[in-house]
Amino acid sequence: MSDIRTFDMFCGGGGSSLGARAAGARIVGGVDLWAPATDSFTLNFPGAAVFNKDLRQLTPSAVIKKTGDIDLLLSSPECTHHTCARGSKPQSEESKETALQVIRYAKAMKPRWIVLENVVHMRPWARYPELKEKLGAIGYHLREQILDASNFGVPQKRRRLFLLADLKAVPQAVLPNDEAVLSARSILDPEGTWPTTVLRTPGRAKDTLARADRAIAQLGSKASFLLVYYGSDGAGGWQSLDMPLRTVTTIDRFALVRPGPDGKHRMRMLQPSEIRRAMGFPEGYVFPDVTRRERVKLLGNAVCSPVMTAIVRSLCQPSVSHEIASRPAVGRAWCSDARSLPSERVAA
Repeated sequence: MSDIRTFDMFCGGGGSSLGARAAGARIVGGVDLWAPATDSFTLNFPGAAVFNKDLRQLTPSAVIKKTGDIDLLLSSPECTHHTCARGSKPQSEESKETALQVIRYAKAMKPRWIVLENVVHMRPWARYPELKEKLGAIGYHLREQILDASNFGVPQKRRRLFLLADLKAVPQAVLPNDEAVLSARSILDPEGTWPTTVLRTPGRAKDTLARADRAIAQLGSKASFLLVYYGSDGAGGWQSLDMPLRTVTTIDRFALVRPGPDGKHRMRMLQPSEIRRAMGFPEGYVFPDVTRRERVKLLGNAVCSPVMTAIVRSLCQPSVSHEIASRPAVGRAWCSDARSLPSERVAA
């Protein structure tokens, strides 16, 4: 596994690469346009070639000159414009088309494996079939899966689309591990680590208090819980600590509420250290010297690293039943397992 040289397109804070490294792969490079992302990548992957620029303006040959041959290509193209995250703002087709850059890099680098990750909403995109068709024309066998991070030891409900590609075989299905499902309670820093404020103050937003009242009515006045902002799924704007965290995004959306010894509830926002645990990042992950808001964005943009660990291990595990390297390159087989794994439909 240590011989699997890996390059991370849209590397962000390094979630995919952290997962690949945990599986034994060697991270030799990454590219991202956002400086805090490449700063983070540099800190956590010393020795890797890091490019802080638009990968559309970067040539694969320039990458290979610094990294050497690439065996595994990781790609997490821009996803915001595939979802409702922008609200009523128009979606950008140019942003969506950054996903097609994986074709250009695959042609030049010829990696054995490719893992492309994105939101599930990418599937209806008009050019998604074209992306798969062109990868097949290059010679890749494909498998499409929707994986929920909570099935891989991550304390978060996070469903994402993964397109797996292998030049020699149809990739095996990635199966959940045997670890117990972790709850949001498991990510919390010890009580007293962070300052809190009284929930019921004159300046508190009415919507926030309404969320808290719904939670207290359901759980009782002695239970702790999370308020959930920016998104609705009929859950009332709160969630229990005894279930995995709802999907982490690029903005603060979770507030912890606990009853105080004086009978008054107190609250605080979840901190980057806690969100890092919710993403499955290792304890040794190093944040760059950026604002708290930028740290939250780094995490919310990332791939849950234990999911990528499971994917890379599955890709690199020999399987005679899936080995079809002798077949012609054109018209390579592909398989969709989008409905093959247990999942719960949870809104972001």
